[in-house]
Amino acid sequence: MKYYVIANPASAHGRGAEFIPRIQRALKKHGLDFELAVSQYPWHAAELSEQAARRGADVVVSAGGDGTANEVANGLLLAQARGMRHTALGLISIGTGNDLAAGLGLSADLDDAILQLKSGASRWVDVGFARSDNFPAGRYFINCVGVGFDAAGTILARDDPFGSGFVAYLFAAIQTIFTYHASAPTLRIEVDGATIVQKSLMVSVMNGRRIGGGFLTAPDARMDDGYLDLCVARAVGRLRMFVLLPHFVRGTQSTQPEIRMLRGKRVKITAVEGVMPVQMDGEIFSENGLLLEIEIYPGQLQIVGAS
Repeated sequence: MKYYVIANPASAHGRGAEFIPRIQRALKKHGLDFELAVSQYPWHAAELSEQAARRGADVVVSAGGDGTANEVANGLLLAQARGMRHTALGLISIGTGNDLAAGLGLSADLDDAILQLKSGASRWVDVGFARSDNFPAGRYFINCVGVGFDAAGTILARDDPFGSGFVAYLFAAIQTIFTYHASAPTLRIEVDGATIVQKSLMVSVMNGRRIGGGFLTAPDARMDDGYLDLCVARAVGRLRMFVLLPHFVRGTQSTQPEIRMLRGKRVKITAVEGVMPVQMDGEIFSENGLLLEIEIYPGQLQIVGAS
């Protein structure tokens, strides 16, 4: 088995570079046949991934966070579109949130993660595809697309050089409560033809279960069922936002009257008033869009070690 490892030194606010020598030592210790490359700029990991698939790598491993995994997966899916479907995705989690790996049952421990890669076990999962008015070419995602509150929180978490993991996103969420309330847009949300129009705090379109390092936004989601799971929250006041926050940590938000949980295969979101900040797999996709279209493609990506 040939492994091509793409390490992102910018992961975890630049602390990813510290992990690269440890990753190399651990891969050698466990006897993997690997080549390691370091991404140098945005989308470089996608380019490296597509090239590795073209050269016949069995597994391309993303060593970074959810954003790096998104780029690597996009590279593999671009290679698939050219007929190269033999290369699987592997994950070594050294990012801030690592929600994708957690949702797939992949270990955050370096040695355990490499043993999962070495096991040869794998799982085919669905992938989503999103395009917006200011990103018409679109992009694949594996875990989630978030509109509104969680995207605004992602912007704050991205700009905080000191935080990490769930604590960073929790702190960003609390900050966002004070800054985003007045900015909540009125959205037309269409899911497989059914329509909701409301002033919306957030719309999370999920393939996986969690975002932000531990918020269970779609606790019942499955990544191989051919559906997107949506968590739609109407706009509320600041005090009520504080009340809702622990429900998202526990995954019990569906019990609250402001929350609607939906499922579908095609989603269209239009900003009737205001604009939509959008995050995709923990990275900013758009900060001021007016239109977002999303669909699910079943069983498109093989992930090694996933349960």
